[in-house]
Amino acid sequence: MTGQATTPKTDPPEPPPTPGTRRPGGRTARTRAAVRDAVLTGLVEHGYPDLTVEYIAEHSGVHKTTLYRRWGNLEGLVVDALDLAGEDSWSPPDTGSLEGDLRALARTTAASFEDPATAAAPTAFIAAAFQSERAAEALNAFYAQRFARCGAIAERAVSRHELDRQTDAGALVRAVISPLFLRLFITREPIDGALADQSADAALAAARAGVFNTQAASA
Repeated sequence: MTGQATTPKTDPPEPPPTPGTRRPGGRTARTRAAVRDAVLTGLVEHGYPDLTVEYIAEHSGVHKTTLYRRWGNLEGLVVDALDLAGEDSWSPPDTGSLEGDLRALARTTAASFEDPATAAAPTAFIAAAFQSERAAEALNAFYAQRFARCGAIAERAVSRHELDRQTDAGALVRAVISPLFLRLFITREPIDGALADQSADAALAAARAGVFNTQAASA
């Protein structure tokens, strides 16, 4: 049978994603994941100053013009990669006690930086935040979300009468993690499980003394 030729149908262009919002699945999600992986690889291999959109295009299989149209520039690509990292299902440990939860949280943090391959991506993101204001804002939002999830640790402790209801959960969690990050990114000293326990125990003692109570902080 013959007939009039028809124009092949093509997919309409995808709208640019909005950082901080969840994206639909399918082709859009696959494209975003491929770009995210390329951004991570590039940050680890070259660092933020030497990462280029051309590199991301080559390693993601997404054309450069598409990257510019959807993400705007290199900063937009890095920000969205970090935003995607925050869309996981991570939840804080639940060991049955506040001491156990804080120690588990500290040990998990320490362990995530023990393996150079595992530590490479988060280290690269933190380094990028020192060179890009938008990356710094995205990193801040990422950790703010992590700290918010850790609020469950304090809530459970309050229900078990291990903590005062006025305890600032975010301040408590920051006190657990801060000594580890100081060694990792400032003094470049090694960290291990013993140090993680020490950091957790110090934060726990401070919490029990009311150091992180919101009323005390206000005063």
